Amino acid sequence: MNPNLDRLHPYPFEKLNQLKQGITPAQNKTHIALSIGEPKHGTPELINIAVTRHLDGLAKYPTTKGIPELRFAISEWISQRFNIPVKDIDAESQVLPVGGTREALFSFAQAVINPSHNPVVIMPNPFYQIYEGAAILAGAEPYYLNTNKNSGYLPDFDSVPDKIWQRCQLIFICSPGNPTGAVINEESYQGLIALAEKHDFIIASDECYTEIYDDENNPPQGLLQTAHSMGNSAYKHCVIFHSLSKRSNAPGLRSGFVAGNAEILKKYFQYRTYQGCALPLSTQYASIAAWTDENHVRENRDLYRKKFSAFIDILHPVCTISKPPAGFYIWLQTPIDDADFAQALFEQENVSVLPGSFLSRKAGGVNPGKNHVRIALVAPVDECIEAANRIKNFINTLH
Repeated sequence: MNPNLDRLHPYPFEKLNQLKQGITPAQNKTHIALSIGEPKHGTPELINIAVTRHLDGLAKYPTTKGIPELRFAISEWISQRFNIPVKDIDAESQVLPVGGTREALFSFAQAVINPSHNPVVIMPNPFYQIYEGAAILAGAEPYYLNTNKNSGYLPDFDSVPDKIWQRCQLIFICSPGNPTGAVINEESYQGLIALAEKHDFIIASDECYTEIYDDENNPPQGLLQTAHSMGNSAYKHCVIFHSLSKRSNAPGLRSGFVAGNAEILKKYFQYRTYQGCALPLSTQYASIAAWTDENHVRENRDLYRKKFSAFIDILHPVCTISKPPAGFYIWLQTPIDDADFAQALFEQENVSVLPGSFLSRKAGGVNPGKNHVRIALVAPVDECIEAANRIKNFINTLH
């Protein structure tokens, strides 16, 4: 067995299940799960229709590279969304469909890390645990870059020692951030791209929350968008990861894409031909339908805005809470230990939230997730309102 398997941490939801073990919540209250970032809005009918119309594709082996129509639809979407001329996104060499960002983020690290060179993989802290597992199983050392209130919940790239940059082969960034919703600005992207050019590492930008944002006139900046504006139209050192799970409420479709530098993607494509991950044709046609429609995405954002507004209005009198610029999480500071908060909230109010310390590691003497809980506003509006009232009642018992 791969000895690095023993270095993996339990997944956050395993820890949450252990935390809740043996506890009987209030039986007069139905359970409300706000712990997992699984969208509960309805999957758009255009996706369902496209899947069923192309079920005959189940009789054919799909190709790893995907059909040209899908790659072209993705390249056009990137062009329109990030203000990049369509001629500067080559559907043939700079776009690769994948089975959702989870498997792509993990497999990407396995493909690009050279374990014989004492590699470091930098990641934000707190983080999506796939980053850590991908780094460890690729034979690299994770370096945790704390994101806290002092840094605006964004990674401070200037705080990374030069000796770490010299060993860095890959950095994972997440914007909008999970769990904070913080958005990396153009200046920070530019600085990171300059560091990648200096130290020759790859930037893997997880942008799966980028289509859920508060200000309709100010969508989050993207990595390729910044690279192109700097004259880096080859997107050297740059790769982005996008998914239909959050954007289009289709987590079960398992569809996304990787895009960026052609040389990097050529090697990653070679890896994937051996890995054996190819999207079924029905999934590919459904993905085309999703990437070429923005109406359902705007409606999705409107639903999240309503939930954030109602949720925050209810809780504002009893705690410090604010709307993040993007994403669908509330990163709530707790008046007591975060695990104790989550455990007691479940017991008293039958509401599940995720302790922030389960999403992060101790680095620099602190765990930046400590005394926070992540609340995923994925449930229907009425359930989110009910959950907010229950959390308010619970917080009042702590005063």
